Amino acid sequence: MSKKYSRDEIFDKLVEILVDDFEIEKEKIQPETNLFEDLELDSIDAVDLAVKLQFFTDKKISPENFKQIRTINDVVDAIEELLK
Repeated sequence: MSKKYSRDEIFDKLVEILVDDFEIEKEKIQPETNLFEDLELDSIDAVDLAVKLQFFTDKKISPENFKQIRTINDVVDAIEELLK
């Protein structure tokens, strides 16, 4: 059974991953930040991020779900939905 996380906990973990693993400045990461335009992530980075989030949630993130994601908030929404 998956642990329940609040939106804030999911956001904080996402920030931690982006800062530690992708070397993105914490100040750049806001809910409305676009992963591709603002943070300059590419499709390989998106796959890496999905894998790291799978370890965090213990749930498989489908590529179809991840294709719809554009912003930090989209990621939080997707993880929140996955954990329901």
